[in-house]
Amino acid sequence: MGGAFLAAALLARLGSRIELPTIPLFILAGILLGPHTPGIVLVSDPHDLEMLSALGLVLLLFYLGLEFHLDDLRAGGRKMALAGGAYLTLNVGAGLGFGFALGWGTSEALVLAGVLGISSSAIVTKVLVDLGRIGNPETKPILGIIVVEDIFLALYLAALQPILSGADSLRAALLDGGKAFGFLLLLALAARFGTKVVGRLIDTKDDELLVISFLGAAVFVAGVSEWFGVADAIGAFMVGLMLGSTSSGGRIRKLVHPLRDAFGAIFFFAFGLSINPGDLPTVLWPVLAAVAVTLVMNVLAGLVAARINGFGAGPAANISTTLLARGEFALILATMAAGAALDARLAPFIAGYVLVLAVLGPLAAGRSHWLARVLPGGRAPTAAGGSDGAVAAREKEPVS
Repeated sequence: MGGAFLAAALLARLGSRIELPTIPLFILAGILLGPHTPGIVLVSDPHDLEMLSALGLVLLLFYLGLEFHLDDLRAGGRKMALAGGAYLTLNVGAGLGFGFALGWGTSEALVLAGVLGISSSAIVTKVLVDLGRIGNPETKPILGIIVVEDIFLALYLAALQPILSGADSLRAALLDGGKAFGFLLLLALAARFGTKVVGRLIDTKDDELLVISFLGAAVFVAGVSEWFGVADAIGAFMVGLMLGSTSSGGRIRKLVHPLRDAFGAIFFFAFGLSINPGDLPTVLWPVLAAVAVTLVMNVLAGLVAARINGFGAGPAANISTTLLARGEFALILATMAAGAALDARLAPFIAGYVLVLAVLGPLAAGRSHWLARVLPGGRAPTAAGGSDGAVAAREKEPVS
């Protein structure tokens, strides 16, 4: 674990000198020091870091919830649903069509629909933090799309599981989907009506007790969420949503920073451990084709989301590029596909596709002003990725 932290830090420091984002460098550290490449092997089994990696994802989404206020959710609920629905329709639909076009099989096409259709919540969160865009106006629809994706994810996994396992039980699929949706509804009601009670329970002047309290709440609810068939990350997000609106919200945001950054690095390092570069040449052309499809669909989805929210070319480019990366969910699907004995090409395809977009996504997000220039209504922006002077000034501020 110490070697993982040091390797990630060393590569990130080197990359910062040429202005590379940290995410692909953390992933690269995992690839170079994992079991699939020659030389030093720090971690021979990626599962050795599984719990720490899960904690990194939980803390990343918990922080995202802290920044996404309940008032924003209530005020923008309809726009959030429209933008999220449009994003899923374009990307999941394109993924399903791409899967059938490959001709690998119906089950494989259903898996690819999810792989190509759903963004990486962890990478999206890290990009927003690294680029200082948490306060940008287009960040609210980005977070809204992530929330809609996570709700879809719970229902999608519930429906996909009996298909991959060979079970022919619609009743079982509906039961799993209903259980997941019911728990999501319970979390939403708690976030809507239980904030004052939670705030009184967690309130303390002692920073140590506050850290233990919010960390315990986030991890516990994440675990319970997983038991109900809901992604653990969305459970942590909902806890962050509740605590961010309490009187302790500002202190929690400050205290969670070092935990989020440290375990977030381990999440991406562990992500790199699971990638075997030797498998990638066999699926090179399908991977490149899938990346091209995703690029086109994300640009279209960004334009639609910007139009729904009344934004121009700059925010549309930010939405398109920030949501580009694919990550943890695709790897979950790769594991499920391997267990279901689907086409052997599926696992290396998913690994290659995720690796390319995990690297390309943060790079593209940091240079979204290039895309803004060619979008309808585009003009030379005042700052990289910014939509106006105020945003430009905000993005130049150092990130905690």
